[in-house]
Amino acid sequence: MEQKYIFCMKWGTLYGPEYVNRLYSMVKRNLTYDFKMVCFTDDEKGITEEVDCYKIPEMNIRTDIPERMWKKLTTLKEDLYGLKGTALFLDLDIVIVDNIDCFFEVDGTFRIIKDHSWRSWRITGNSSVYRFEIGKHGYVFDDFLKNFEEIRKKHRNEQEYLTHSINDNSLLQYWPKEWCPSFKYDCVSRFPLAFWKTPVIPEGAKIIIFHGEINPHKAIKGGRGKWYRYVKAAPWVEDYWK
Repeated sequence: MEQKYIFCMKWGTLYGPEYVNRLYSMVKRNLTYDFKMVCFTDDEKGITEEVDCYKIPEMNIRTDIPERMWKKLTTLKEDLYGLKGTALFLDLDIVIVDNIDCFFEVDGTFRIIKDHSWRSWRITGNSSVYRFEIGKHGYVFDDFLKNFEEIRKKHRNEQEYLTHSINDNSLLQYWPKEWCPSFKYDCVSRFPLAFWKTPVIPEGAKIIIFHGEINPHKAIKGGRGKWYRYVKAAPWVEDYWK
């Protein structure tokens, strides 16, 4: 049987090792298949020994420009430490709320979240959760290195470029919409209801995605970002995020 992997990535100081360990714990509770978890990182200290750690592959691109998550593209290398099998990449700040076997069972060569946007005509995906066969999409990484200056001017971040590159090869498919709802857009009520309605888990949700100013820590306590983006405390997040 083909090896199943859970990939994640940690660099810099935004997220500590506890995020990796918590993600491993959530996956272990919610995935019935045998799996190996791999963290690509620049600092493996504090990460549980149950997670295999590898250095983030070198990209040798400019460092004097804003960070746009380009490092995640290294997961698409043709030769990635000799790993073989199917990988499900998960961002560190997601919260798993139900069994995730389906992410390995649904067909498709490359699956990603359809970006949460009112501009429904855009093909851009959200790379918080994507699945692929390791080593089969090396063209994404190779083309990025070859045409970096042109790509960074055309695409605002890694997930936009990634989606377009996969789509250009007619391999792009999205997860069912209900599987990966956005906490910001799908769990929190719209203004002004957000001031008195507790965020909820949408029906059919498997993995809650956090983007923007609210992360799981803030969601548990509640608070506000922009004046119209108030979030009432969601204690249920803590029940799953452990």
